[in-house]
Amino acid sequence: MKKSFNKLRLAAFVTLLSAAAVFPAASVSAAPVTEDSQTPSIVSPTEDTLTEYQTPQATETFPEQARQDTASESSSDQTSLPGGELQHYFFDNNIYNAGTDTGYSEKNTITVNDPHFGWNLGKFNLTGYTSVTNEDTDNPVFLKTVGDKVTLWFKLDQDIEKLNGDENLKIADDANGYDEYFGITETDFKKGTLIVKHSDYQNKNQKPVTYKDYLNTKVNKGTNTKVELFEEGDYEVALDYEIEKHSKILLIHKTEYFNYRIFFKFSVRNGNCMVYPFDVKTNEELTNSSITPNGFRLDLAKSRYLDINIKKEILRDGAAGLTEDVRFNGPAKDGAKYTSEGIYTITVSNRYTDQQTTKKIYVGSNNLLKAYMTTGLSISQIKEKLDNGAQINDDGTIVTVVKKSEIIPEKIPVDEKAVAANSTPKTETMISKTPASIEPQNAETDKTPLIIAFCAGGGVILISGLILLFRKKFTKND
Repeated sequence: MKKSFNKLRLAAFVTLLSAAAVFPAASVSAAPVTEDSQTPSIVSPTEDTLTEYQTPQATETFPEQARQDTASESSSDQTSLPGGELQHYFFDNNIYNAGTDTGYSEKNTITVNDPHFGWNLGKFNLTGYTSVTNEDTDNPVFLKTVGDKVTLWFKLDQDIEKLNGDENLKIADDANGYDEYFGITETDFKKGTLIVKHSDYQNKNQKPVTYKDYLNTKVNKGTNTKVELFEEGDYEVALDYEIEKHSKILLIHKTEYFNYRIFFKFSVRNGNCMVYPFDVKTNEELTNSSITPNGFRLDLAKSRYLDINIKKEILRDGAAGLTEDVRFNGPAKDGAKYTSEGIYTITVSNRYTDQQTTKKIYVGSNNLLKAYMTTGLSISQIKEKLDNGAQINDDGTIVTVVKKSEIIPEKIPVDEKAVAANSTPKTETMISKTPASIEPQNAETDKTPLIIAFCAGGGVILISGLILLFRKKFTKND
């Protein structure tokens, strides 16, 4: 009996496990689908939902390597050639015999009998520019942009103690040198003197800068020495030096001295074509189409060689009503201030690059002028819009206002035959788009989970009753 009882207990335990496994599955399958569930919702898919599902939105990406390449391009040295070589401009060797003790004022041609014939002392070259032009001038004009550092260099090609390989030729100390052209009085030029003179945008001559003893032995052959950094302006450069020549005629030593001069000119200009207007009170930079009640001042950012023209327009009440009227149109200068009401058109041109920039600034608070400047419409066109109910915003834009009483619903004709003909196919199409793997759930007809649960519970009750009966019987027999 104990064995029979144990078998019953084991059968009851197995039945309980089976019921526990079936019951949760039935409860989950019967539960409604929520938004968080991964089970797809059973809906009738429309064309919009299918399109969104089949064509996901692409996300715009910008690889890190591409950002690095872009940054390296924007910060590249503008004076470098495509191969990475630094851009140089070499000046012509305008060398002439300046006489002897004449203040380097003579311009004698170097002939075959001249000790300087057939060889050069060195070369001047310039770096740190963006482009060079020779238009409208005999001298090169170097254009610089942001970041450029225009620099003049001199490369010595000779041994100053043995010029052109001749031990009888060398650079001498010019103890009583002077320069008539630059107005430099007599002084000790030593072994060559470099002179640089600058003239600004007002053609005001600056005091020449002198570099005495420039060709001393500390400047080794083949060395490229920096002369000076240059900003906008016109420059004249001269290198004055004296050559000492030794010769022997009939055992008599003879020493001769010759003065030579290398001379050239060049100009430096900003290659941009920009003017910067600033609010006279807030000191903020004003961009094109800006509006300010305070007025503005012009800043050329040290681009002194730009051509600037400014035009002012105001409203005038005439026979035809309010019309625009030009009050002045002429050149402007750096630092000029404009505070009276009106629309100002600033035109900047660069004669060396043929570029032109135009900016418009409105000074004042008249909405009509704001709209005139912002929209580009004429005064008559703006007034016509205002008469038809339009309004002008503070930024000068025009907004059309429509009254509710003027809004008339649009009647769209309906083709009833087309609707009737297309209604059934549309329904079939909608149904056909329902995934075949998903069947509609009907809580009234699908009773399988409930039946399984009921059977499992009945089995548990039946087995429990049998266990009790056997236990009572077993107790009586004992």
